[in-house]
Amino acid sequence: MTHNEIRKKFLGFFKDKNHTIVSSDVLVPAGDPTVLFTSAGMNQFKEQFLGRTKGFTKAASCQKCLRTDDLKNVGVTSFHHTFFEMLGNFSFGDYFKQEAISWAWEFMTKVLKIPEEKLSVSVYKDDDEAYCIWKDKIKIPETRIRKLGDKDNFWPAEAKQKGPNGPCGPCSEIFYENEVEVWNLVFTQFNRKEGGVLEPLPSKNIDTGMGLERLCAVMQRVKNNFETDLFAPIINSIKHETSVENKKSTYAIADHIRAISFAISDGITPSNEERGYVIRNLIRLSAMHGRTLGIKKPFLYKIVSSISNVMEEAYPELKKRRESISAVVLAEEEKFISTLEEGMNILEAEYKNLEGKSIKKISGEFAFRLFDTHGFPFELTQAACLERGFRIDEKKFQELMQKQREQSRSKSTMQDSIFKAPLVKEKTEFTGYDTLIIKAKVVKILKGARETDSVNESQEASVVLDKSPFYAEKGGQVSDAGVLSAKNLKAKVLSARPEADAIILNILVEKGILKNNDEVTAEVDKDRRLSIARNHTATHLLQSALKKVLGEHVKQQGSLVEPERLRFDFAHFKDLSEAELDRVEQLVNEKIQSKDVVSCKVMDMDEAKKQGALAFFGDKYESKVRVISSGDYSSELCGGTHVNNTGDIGLFKIISESAVASGIRRIEAVTGTKAQEIVKSRKEVFKDICNVLKCNTADAQEKAGSLILAFDKLGKRAKQAALDKAKASLDALIANSKKINDIVFVASKLEGADAGFLRNLVDMIKDKLKNENWVVLLSSLCDNQAGIILAASGSVVKGGFNSGKIVSKIASSSGGSGGGRPDMAQGGVKNITDIDKLQSLGEEIILEEIKK
Repeated sequence: MTHNEIRKKFLGFFKDKNHTIVSSDVLVPAGDPTVLFTSAGMNQFKEQFLGRTKGFTKAASCQKCLRTDDLKNVGVTSFHHTFFEMLGNFSFGDYFKQEAISWAWEFMTKVLKIPEEKLSVSVYKDDDEAYCIWKDKIKIPETRIRKLGDKDNFWPAEAKQKGPNGPCGPCSEIFYENEVEVWNLVFTQFNRKEGGVLEPLPSKNIDTGMGLERLCAVMQRVKNNFETDLFAPIINSIKHETSVENKKSTYAIADHIRAISFAISDGITPSNEERGYVIRNLIRLSAMHGRTLGIKKPFLYKIVSSISNVMEEAYPELKKRRESISAVVLAEEEKFISTLEEGMNILEAEYKNLEGKSIKKISGEFAFRLFDTHGFPFELTQAACLERGFRIDEKKFQELMQKQREQSRSKSTMQDSIFKAPLVKEKTEFTGYDTLIIKAKVVKILKGARETDSVNESQEASVVLDKSPFYAEKGGQVSDAGVLSAKNLKAKVLSARPEADAIILNILVEKGILKNNDEVTAEVDKDRRLSIARNHTATHLLQSALKKVLGEHVKQQGSLVEPERLRFDFAHFKDLSEAELDRVEQLVNEKIQSKDVVSCKVMDMDEAKKQGALAFFGDKYESKVRVISSGDYSSELCGGTHVNNTGDIGLFKIISESAVASGIRRIEAVTGTKAQEIVKSRKEVFKDICNVLKCNTADAQEKAGSLILAFDKLGKRAKQAALDKAKASLDALIANSKKINDIVFVASKLEGADAGFLRNLVDMIKDKLKNENWVVLLSSLCDNQAGIILAASGSVVKGGFNSGKIVSKIASSSGGSGGGRPDMAQGGVKNITDIDKLQSLGEEIILEEIKK
């Protein structure tokens, strides 16, 4: 039975049991600051478990999950994974243990036809109810029912003794052949309070989870998850890249590249922070495993297509985004290879430094700095040092790593409990889509987290109204601002934020006293709202234009919509050309000029997806969604505020385009009067340039072109004069060279010469020494930036001399970079004032190399 068939059978079974089938959530749980990644099927049903969201009372899903708790075991065992799919059925106060157990058994034995005698179960030691259901209703022999304790059969594990407070309960597991845990049934029936007190919940829930990978291994009769049809094609692709056999590394790569591909597809990009750091680390770990297999070039990006093929039926979006995923992975692989080369050069310099002092131990501080600053893996530092006969102070390294982890945890935005209680329980009816001014009642006042009855003049506080026209900040759009007023009262609304079902207003009382239960007039700043609306609708038009100009792989990665500007982050693997930016800007302005109606429709999520409405991975959507459409070219799921007509935007102007991470670009733009101000300012600058050039606007381009041409000619003459001067002193330069081991070594430091000049000089020296074995090192300082060029004759290169590696070593010693071919390479160091030191170090390194 294939993985696709198992997935369908599971969801079909529970659909027949009147469950709502819910699509997999993305790997970033929207609006949930308690977890980095979606780690279980229940994550997306948090609101249902808490009773905050009404609608369906039972559901089933196949959820994409990502965990890194057992990272060290991936590839070592047959069943540990970072990315996996969790099959699950859930009840929110509907059915309980009897149905959950009966249906699980029915699915396993009747649908999948697993022989009953091959299955056994476990229950919590004090859960007599579950034990009796298995024994008396299902008729499992007592010999195949195990009673286990808090660590194994209570969720969360050991919650009774250690916490956290909140919903918890016993669980029951189903095992295949007494070894493989296949399905975990969690019976959430208690609320843990301080002191380990368990109170029965008024509404009991069911949360079950079954790993698709393990179930596939059972159904396909293999002993290892990596031998199933979920992994076999991926592993074959990896084996195609190498002839070295190493199951651990091959399995680890197959696992990690699945996690990497799905994470990038869901909008997570490699970076040095939180989620992005995890993905970057997985790419680098995979690259290290690749080196174990003898693969030193980028290869992971090639495996992405195999994953998209395997998963196409269940996750067609992966195939649509395959090229952009591959591009991001390739860029990360290339960056890591560069990191490894730089790290080895830094290590080499440290070896020489310590050898000169007769020390054979690398400090923990140095190893940590190499890892933390340069991204050089500690495992590779260990291996390299062992090869050179050096030891490492691993204890100190681990101490520094632990300190860094603690600092990261203190700075993290992750919260402790997945079921953390909201600050307020009141509900606010949002009326801001239809009106900007209403009468409302104050239902709660807070100062910090403390409730109060009133706010005096000149004081700030947080206020909840029963109705509010103020849009609360979310989805990348900043909040509204405005005023609360009544007789003898005026309070400025500074911002608004969502909290559970309420909108919390941050206010400053300017006149009078605001009291709980007061009737007030709530009024939105309409000019600010209109500016925000212009920028939000323009953001939608921008995404549409980017897809048209760059391709369908463009995917929103983040946005910021403010009154003054908009910012849009999107997936794309290279910078945009001037022509592409001009075309994007032109397309947006064409849609503005066409004055198309901007419509809003509320519909079912599934219907919106069928109609092709775009969704952003960072937002949480309900079953009913708002779809904002402009003409026939833009349709997005969006809860924000928008103009009624594209013509209301006025004008759109891009002010910058840049990179924010590997494979992620950012465009910043302005609209309306802000855009007009920029156009006016640029016209004035152009007018000033024309005055300087002493020409009219029509002749400016020609006049500027002729001046640039004249300047180029002067530059070429100056350069030629410098070359002629250098040529005249060439004999003296060669005469001052050194000859070691029959190799002529020419070295010189110049002032103000660019890379082109240095290359020309090398060519002249090469002609003079064409019958010799030679090495040339030239350096130059220009505007506090040092340039280095190193070249060697073919005969010297054949002897093992590599200009690229040596230049990299020289440049990295002073914080620069470099590289190239064995016969010629160049490097650079920014913000350097002492080029003599750099030149001397370069000569020293090269002389040592020649003497070998």
